[in-house]
Amino acid sequence: NNDNKPRLSVAVVGAGPAGFYASKYLTSSVLKRITQSTSSGDDDDDTHSTPFGFSGIDIDLIERLPTPYGLVRYGVAPDHPEVKNVENDFAALFNKQGESQNSSIHFYGNVDVGKQIPLSKLQSLYDIVILAYGCQAADKRLNIPGEDTLEGVLSAREFVAWYNGHPEFQHIGPIVERSLWKKKSNTTNDDDITETSISPARVVVIGQGNVALDVARVLAKGKPGLIDTDTPTSVLNVLKGGVSHVSVVGRRGHVQGAFTIKELRELTKLDKEGHNVSFVVRKEELEMGMTDASMEELKGPGGRPKSRIDKLLQDNALEEDAQSTEAEKSVEIRFLLNPTQLAPHESNLSKVGHVLCERTRLEGDPGKQRPVGTGEMEELPADLVLVSIGYRGMPLEGMEELDFFDSSSSTVVNEHGKLPGENNWFVTGWIKRGPTGIIGTNIMDAKDTVKSVMNYLETSVPVAGVESQGRDGLNDHLDAHDVKAVDWNQFLRIVSAEIDTTRLRSEAQPREKILAVSEMLNAAQR
Repeated sequence: NNDNKPRLSVAVVGAGPAGFYASKYLTSSVLKRITQSTSSGDDDDDTHSTPFGFSGIDIDLIERLPTPYGLVRYGVAPDHPEVKNVENDFAALFNKQGESQNSSIHFYGNVDVGKQIPLSKLQSLYDIVILAYGCQAADKRLNIPGEDTLEGVLSAREFVAWYNGHPEFQHIGPIVERSLWKKKSNTTNDDDITETSISPARVVVIGQGNVALDVARVLAKGKPGLIDTDTPTSVLNVLKGGVSHVSVVGRRGHVQGAFTIKELRELTKLDKEGHNVSFVVRKEELEMGMTDASMEELKGPGGRPKSRIDKLLQDNALEEDAQSTEAEKSVEIRFLLNPTQLAPHESNLSKVGHVLCERTRLEGDPGKQRPVGTGEMEELPADLVLVSIGYRGMPLEGMEELDFFDSSSSTVVNEHGKLPGENNWFVTGWIKRGPTGIIGTNIMDAKDTVKSVMNYLETSVPVAGVESQGRDGLNDHLDAHDVKAVDWNQFLRIVSAEIDTTRLRSEAQPREKILAVSEMLNAAQR
């Protein structure tokens, strides 16, 4: 009889795509398994009649911020609203509450796991704990002089979080503003600067993934190009008419670039779409990257997307000294340049002024080509440098003593999402596999972890018949430590406040995000 069996209690740490997909697929797997174990077994299929230790599933999705959705809310570029639509699928998990008596999901926002509830406590309260907290806390590093010491050097992660209104990155705005709008002399009057003035600054983005291209596009579009997006008004007031010159620099050639054709094509179309931005790529750099090995990479398996990128770049390439369009702004992609030093500005030694690069050439077999220095140097002027060479995972507080974290890969140690040893710990998403792939990559990843959870439930069932404390235990802990969690209905109040028409600058703007946690919490209480 199922009624006497305990319900499976699950804590998921992190309410981004990884956490939502894990919750979705684990719920459906457990409900399916319960149905199989209670069906009459008329079928030849053995699995039907095997008993299952649980009568239902209760998932608690625990998130450090008051708002869910992770990098969908705070990472995806604001001019890609179609990508953000996946939020509707995630919200459906909560809106469907009550459809099945055998499952429930609760949201606990504004709860910092590790700090406000120890990992060991979480483990003791729940049958299953799934870590899904991503790689939003740190960056891969260049490790070159000037990276840590000069103002005006930021990671793309910080810059993206700022232009997406992340409450913990509001301090980035003034740094960007000083870099884009520094007073040239006492003669220029700040009154001449209007909300559509183009910044004379030169920005260098180091790295060539899609994030680097997002950053370049946002900087080039500026306020006129982002007015109908959910970019916060405070951000648009810093970007104004956009930036006159953005260079996106990579150590290898265009065949090895980590960007996809969709992102690249958006840059090539900026001028045609009226953004006043030319796209520049140098013919000689494309030719230098076309080694025999690069030709093989284009012909080999998986070469088709690269060939399309090659054609798009060749079609847009300029001979040396050729002038591009009359546009007032430009985005230039530079290949085979390895930044070796960030140098200070002549007139202000505490700020960045140049990126010193060494010209590279490619050596090695197809798929394994390395950039090798040639000794030839080039200096790129830079008022702002954005380092975009990858996000990096960090351990949660309390993980050190548990020995869960592999600092060399910056991920949680696991096999198919199960942490080693006799325990109820699992992991999914970026903190499982590293910061790669698109939102949808987390689907297969979650299914892989869920399969491991189901195997664990069949073979190492938690003490049979004993109901773990789960949600009741979490509520007691939070109450005892005066932690005010934000539940799903309270999050919806934050949403209502953000879409209030009195906050919006245009009818098309989807929302004006609330930028401070304290203000979010006020809205949640209304």
